[in-house]
Amino acid sequence: MKKIILVTGATSGFGKAIAIRFAKHGNDLIITGRRKERLEQLAAELSREYSVEVLPLSFDVRSLHQAEKAIGSLTGRWSEIDVLVNNAGLAAGLSPIHEGDTDDWERMIDTNVKGLLYMTRLVAPLMVRRNKGHIINIGSIAGKEVYPNGNVYCGSKFAVDAITKGTRIDLLPHNIKVTHVAPGAAETEFSIVRFHGDEERASNVYKGFTPLTGEEIAEVVYYVTTLPAHMNINDLVVMPTAQANAVNFHKVS
Repeated sequence: MKKIILVTGATSGFGKAIAIRFAKHGNDLIITGRRKERLEQLAAELSREYSVEVLPLSFDVRSLHQAEKAIGSLTGRWSEIDVLVNNAGLAAGLSPIHEGDTDDWERMIDTNVKGLLYMTRLVAPLMVRRNKGHIINIGSIAGKEVYPNGNVYCGSKFAVDAITKGTRIDLLPHNIKVTHVAPGAAETEFSIVRFHGDEERASNVYKGFTPLTGEEIAEVVYYVTTLPAHMNINDLVVMPTAQANAVNFHKVS
């Protein structure tokens, strides 16, 4: 059965791959992101390639006002969201706590935590009204283990893990599934953003082993939505074979 899938942060990385994956399986999509041109281009490509309906909503999840306006604009069938994928997130900087850039801290907390909360607060009531739905929060291995210089990013992703668990409890009476997907090392724009556009430094992160791809995480996200109605995956950690935890890798020179 065709569903309506809302994916935040759909202009690149996991979000774009997730949108493509759901479109391939014939689902209609609401895709969000800050980069309007990229968003509209993706919407046109998905509609043309997979014959699905795609509604692009360009706004910043860090702004409650913008999020309220965007979700409040949904009418008719578009308000009947079956799956919310809270994907928008980022890492900014990699410094010890006493040298951290507070602008980076604000950006991570506002996106990874507050943005996820805003979207959940706005979309969950639409699901409660219909007594069904599925919320998938994209976390990280950094929400399971703290690593050197990860301090605030790890804190934001630990928050995602805790918020997901709390959301699962709160929405239990309303027949709404809630899933946390926590990837390990995956080669997307993640490290480029973390290192403020330094592509050489970013590429070194993935040398010597085969990292995950956005497409592979998208397949996992799609899979958890295909299970029987009585079955939910609460928490899923996905890592490359060459990665044991947040800091231990088997790299070949």
